[in-house]
Amino acid sequence: MHILVTGAAGFIGSAVTRAELERGNDVVGIDCFIDYYPRPIKENNLRPLRSNPRFRFLEQSLLAVDLEGLLDGVEIIYHQAAQAGVRASWGRDFEIYTLNNIQATQRLLEACKGRNLRLVYASSSSVYGNCEHLPMNEDHPTAPISPYGVTKLAAEHLARLYWLNFGVPTVSLRYFTVYGPGQRPDMAFHRLIKAALGGEEFPVYGDGHQTRDFTFISDAVAANLGAAERGRPGGIYNIGGGSRVTLNEVIALLEKIVGRKVRVRYHEPQKGDVRHTYADTSRARRDFGYQPRAGLEEGLAAEVEYIRDVILPLEKV
Repeated sequence: MHILVTGAAGFIGSAVTRAELERGNDVVGIDCFIDYYPRPIKENNLRPLRSNPRFRFLEQSLLAVDLEGLLDGVEIIYHQAAQAGVRASWGRDFEIYTLNNIQATQRLLEACKGRNLRLVYASSSSVYGNCEHLPMNEDHPTAPISPYGVTKLAAEHLARLYWLNFGVPTVSLRYFTVYGPGQRPDMAFHRLIKAALGGEEFPVYGDGHQTRDFTFISDAVAANLGAAERGRPGGIYNIGGGSRVTLNEVIALLEKIVGRKVRVRYHEPQKGDVRHTYADTSRARRDFGYQPRAGLEEGLAAEVEYIRDVILPLEKV
């Protein structure tokens, strides 16, 4: 098959690309290297992909690339490209989010009209905001509490509208805190592990009793492949890891893995951070067999190994 992955140099995008190449498919990856985190990390994600003759990479923005030519022959699009980050989405930087999360998505969807392809859109649990009832199912009201969440929800609405009005078969996946080797350096697990390995202080915003449903990267990839094959057009699916734990519990587990205490300092909660997340994934299980398989301890250990063996040496270069 002919696959397009947007945001192919990023955390989930590069992992999805690798999975499709391993299945023998031809993949075009596109990424504009938004400077939200250091480029060498993304280049490291791309390195094993570039050697595959079935992979072609374009360093361009979806806002400027010739989409008509890019989409010729494409059968599946994994739309991972976005400006990430809840806490950075306030103030003047909001324009970066509207351009890369909303306008770029609309431009891509417009180019998909009349083509025989499927599009899997990377949404986020941030669209829910603070939920009164857990676990969250897809019919729960959406009320984002960050500008980032607003842009992800807007693009999700666009994906559904292009299905309803133009027959573009889109599927949206609401990720719940994806982690593992390759995770972005601004995310909590990455920063926590670096602090633990380096004996540095780790800031916790809140009391540490906030909970998250953590999803290992291999499970997120499996969800993308399943949704592309069997997801219901116009459908929206929660993608979670199957367990809900507090941040304090994660810190204790990491201390067990690395064999040392983590220096923690507690601060006031930050604006835009939700208190709890927990995914009801029964719809994804029913429609395309999604079943998270990675346990938190094994997944956390894999990310520890990645940061120790890949990220820390990269930072010394």
